[in-house]
Amino acid sequence: MSALQPVRGTQDLLPEQMRRHRHVVDTARRTSLLYGFEEMATPVFEFTEVFARPIGETTDIVSKEMYTFTDRGGEEVTLRPENTAGVVRAVLSNGLVQQAPLKLFYAGPMFRYERPQKGRFRQFHQIGIELLGVAQPQADVEVIACGARILAELGILGRTVLELNTLGDPASRQAYREALVAYYRQHEDRLSEDSRRRLERNPLRIFDSKDEADKRVAEGAPPFAEYLNDTSKSFFDEVRRGLDALGIEYKVSPRLVRGLDYYTHTAFEFVTRDLGAQGTVMGGGRYDGLVALMGGPEMPGVGWAAGIERLAMLVDEPPPPRARRRP
Repeated sequence: MSALQPVRGTQDLLPEQMRRHRHVVDTARRTSLLYGFEEMATPVFEFTEVFARPIGETTDIVSKEMYTFTDRGGEEVTLRPENTAGVVRAVLSNGLVQQAPLKLFYAGPMFRYERPQKGRFRQFHQIGIELLGVAQPQADVEVIACGARILAELGILGRTVLELNTLGDPASRQAYREALVAYYRQHEDRLSEDSRRRLERNPLRIFDSKDEADKRVAEGAPPFAEYLNDTSKSFFDEVRRGLDALGIEYKVSPRLVRGLDYYTHTAFEFVTRDLGAQGTVMGGGRYDGLVALMGGPEMPGVGWAAGIERLAMLVDEPPPPRARRRP
């Protein structure tokens, strides 16, 4: 391939695309600030362990998609595939835990080695918010409300559906995990090789599989709702009541799971049908165990990330910038 062509899965942001891109970022930055989220930035590469352990060794991101290399000093580093783990690392590295609650906004490039398709690139860009230090379900409601407000300001909220689910607390997840393992063991010969590996470490992630045979098996899996304890049910009820009070419409999707291992309780996605198969434009949830997993104290967290390219494909053409007159 000619060196004058962009690397597969990357793109040039020419002026028209850049206007849309900037419009999304500026709108998100301005709107999130109204909710008290202040902007920060982390390096585009980190030590590999920052991502590998929190995201989960069995996830496709870690096992197949991370751009990992050894630098000239012999350190193993990775281009960031997502930014929640990087934000938590920054909070711990800079001694910000005592300043909780923390409300942080970011925007920037991420990198994953996957098959390029409409709205999906190997270098892509995300906006995101993280709220650290608040254990109550009102935090979940606030981050979802902020996301909905950003989509509304971009003029695309009406083209999306908010899908909502609960992943329960650790006790509920463990009970459900045992039930899933027992179910999938009965159908192991029908599962793909990837899902058989997931069965050993994180059977919940089989719901993420794109394999048609896996999907058919998953349809018969026991519902998570049957294994939720009272604490988990109460938490989810509070989140739903908060969204109802704000007039934010949603659909409960019992099969919705997040692709990373550190999520608990609330999981959600804003989904559109206007971009083909790549319908998720914003997704996130609660990750109460992540800070401790990365060596910090027990500290709750909740947040979301959204793909700028996908959002930019949905927004109307923003007006061109006006040149400033010279005095």
